[in-house]
Amino acid sequence: MRRSSLKDVATRAGVSVMTVSKVVNNHPGVAPETRAKVELAVRELQYRPNMAARNLRRGRSGHIAFAVPDIAIPYFAELSRKIGTAAAAHGLSVLIDQTGGQRAQEQLAISDARAQLVDGVILFPSGLRPDDLADRRGGVPVVLLGGRADRSTDHVVIDNVGAGRDATAHLLGLGRRRIAAIGPNKEYPGGLPHTRLEGYRLALRDAGIEPDPELEVVAPAYHRANGAAAMEQLLTAHPDIDAVFCFTDLLAVGAMKALRRLGRRVPDDVAVVGFDDMQEGHFHTPALTSVAPDKEQIAAGAVDLLVQRLGVAQDASPRAVQAAYRLVVRGSSDPHSSDR
Repeated sequence: MRRSSLKDVATRAGVSVMTVSKVVNNHPGVAPETRAKVELAVRELQYRPNMAARNLRRGRSGHIAFAVPDIAIPYFAELSRKIGTAAAAHGLSVLIDQTGGQRAQEQLAISDARAQLVDGVILFPSGLRPDDLADRRGGVPVVLLGGRADRSTDHVVIDNVGAGRDATAHLLGLGRRRIAAIGPNKEYPGGLPHTRLEGYRLALRDAGIEPDPELEVVAPAYHRANGAAAMEQLLTAHPDIDAVFCFTDLLAVGAMKALRRLGRRVPDDVAVVGFDDMQEGHFHTPALTSVAPDKEQIAAGAVDLLVQRLGVAQDASPRAVQAAYRLVVRGSSDPHSSDR
């Protein structure tokens, strides 16, 4: 069956092709009764704009990329879905690019070669360095997620320092004093792990406790097995630990499994707080206390920044959007929580 065209709609509505184009693209200057006739013809003929042709005229592909370290990590899977929804509202589709958290792959994701495939890139960097983002005039538009706002690039962040501080302060408020941290990565000082570590240390110092480097365990990757291994390492060296702040929920889930295997009760013996508020954590026993970033706000903010960047000069000043977060208290930290 032949696809209806603008000309078909114009003939049905008894108007010019130009008038149909104005209505379809929601341009002003069309009388209400004329607009109504065109919209009726569009519905009757089941007209759908040819997005490929439209994008070709605009010099665009109609695609953006979302580059993440690992799509198997639930946080990125959940965020990908929300970015897809936000992009669809702008007539864009999303391609997922898995970088493995490697600097070379992240450099490739924002390279000139990608500009031939996508209109822009939303990137969650792990290995990328500030100088990799310098002087990108004329390159593919990029929006970064996570860590601290980068002054050279559009960026969507949450207050990771404040979130780490709140998570640790919550544990301190429950009377915990030997609080460990799983997830620091000191290789990239401006990155997400560093900011959460900074918040953790600030909260301890607020309570008059000097941070103990031996209680800060680096995780080579943010998977369940890494959390379990780190927890076993901590308990072997420091059996008096009474709480742990994990920099992701996957690390926390792994840590809780290790605690159970070693005969420690959660939260009675060791309280656990995670970060990301992934769905899996809601169904654990006890349910996982977690910092919950506003994923919808992050996704919408990133897509909006990218769409705006596509419509302005590339040398316009970089912009930053700060999304909200909240600490959701559940049974893994508070035995009196209603969500055990």
